[in-house]
Amino acid sequence: MGIFTRFRDIVSANINAMLDRAEDPEKLIKLMIREMEDTLVELKSSCAGTIANQKKVSRILEETRDKEAFWDNKAGLAVSRGRDDLARQALLEKRRYAQRCEAVEQELDELGAIVEQYKDDIQELENKLNSAREKQRMLVQRHIRAQRKKKAHQEIRRVDSAEAMQKFEEMESHIERMEAEADLVNYGKKTSLEAAFEEISADDDIERQLHDLKSSQTAQKDDTNTL
Repeated sequence: MGIFTRFRDIVSANINAMLDRAEDPEKLIKLMIREMEDTLVELKSSCAGTIANQKKVSRILEETRDKEAFWDNKAGLAVSRGRDDLARQALLEKRRYAQRCEAVEQELDELGAIVEQYKDDIQELENKLNSAREKQRMLVQRHIRAQRKKKAHQEIRRVDSAEAMQKFEEMESHIERMEAEADLVNYGKKTSLEAAFEEISADDDIERQLHDLKSSQTAQKDDTNTL
């Protein structure tokens, strides 16, 4: 495939449509970018060669014009010396170089147009290449996001699995059992504050019984003395 055919195929291609139809968009965009880069290198190389040829033709044109001017001067000199025969020959040479100048000028114009077309093509292809690279960047980001999303969904499914739920239930039962055991350890035991109040209540009861006992004994003694 020639460079211009490849270039036209590339710039006329609808990247979005091609990527939408592709089974592996990332692989396709890499191939497209490589093709664009290779074509761009060839375009620039061809453009550089044409510019070099353009400079060469410019030098030829300058030399041809110098020759035309040279024979024009010679014709004038021959006329001034009365040598019409030499003047005619000089004018023939002048005309030959003048015709040569026209041909070289036309060639130079064509080369200039080719160079400008190359520059336009290079700019167009560079724009297309930049667009493709942006597409590649977006595809890579989409691929990364898709991988992360897939991993997250797999993790969610793993957590939601029956095995995971069973483990959670076993853990919950274990914690409830530990809490029950802790409650049983303290079951029937009174706090220090409750014990202190019970001790005070017990002391009051003893004192009251002691007081009643003393009162009873005192009353008996009084009764005995009275008799």
